[in-house]
Amino acid sequence: MDYEIKQQDKYKFVEEGSGEPLVLLHGLFGALSNFQSLIEYFRHHYKVVVPMLPLLEMDILHTSVGGLAKFVNKFLDARKLDAVNLLGNSLGGHVALVHTLKHPERIKSLILTGSSGLFENGMGDSYPKRGDYEYIKKKTELTFYDPNTATKDLVDEVYSIVNNRLKAIKIIALAKSAIRNNLGEELNQIKQPTLLVWGNNDTITPPFVGREFNKLIPNSELHFVDKCGHAPMMEVPEEFNAILHKFLKKLNEPATVA
Repeated sequence: MDYEIKQQDKYKFVEEGSGEPLVLLHGLFGALSNFQSLIEYFRHHYKVVVPMLPLLEMDILHTSVGGLAKFVNKFLDARKLDAVNLLGNSLGGHVALVHTLKHPERIKSLILTGSSGLFENGMGDSYPKRGDYEYIKKKTELTFYDPNTATKDLVDEVYSIVNNRLKAIKIIALAKSAIRNNLGEELNQIKQPTLLVWGNNDTITPPFVGREFNKLIPNSELHFVDKCGHAPMMEVPEEFNAILHKFLKKLNEPATVA
């Protein structure tokens, strides 16, 4: 299903459904298609909002995790969104973490899947290898447990980005910013209920990273998904949606008195 991309001032976004906001942040090579199943399922229960993050449009000085977190905060201001359930995959998770640490008052819950912020395997020393389609294809396939999840459209998209010199420079700047911006010392400040959903076969942020987030974020719960890599919402959408919906519903249940 194709969703209408709306625009307000400089912000482009998708907004479907109504009710409590569920805001989705994509990763470094992320696109709207990453969240298709999630949008389709949750728009019947929540106001699902996906801002188009300007990963490749910001000036090089602000091309960083911190720069993206500021962009997200200004976007939430523009859309008057508060008590937000904030979900991020990969670099989007890192941005969600930095935003939550800076503006805890506007975040109701945090959902991280394959998030950077503690440790991540990049594309390797030779990245980005411009002009080599097979190399980019193999690297894109490594994101998933099932390499067939890396459709030709997805590989073409990544290939076109790394073959544009300026875009490639910005991708490297963001990747380096993510590695420098380690949040290990700060995660204990996050008080929001946090859901961690991790692929057991994630090679980019391996399972031990999910366990470490779980240990460091006080009010967090961790779910592992089998036969799944770095993007559970794409590879196992039904299982991912079920875990997330159960978590969100629990947040709104009245507290039981012992």
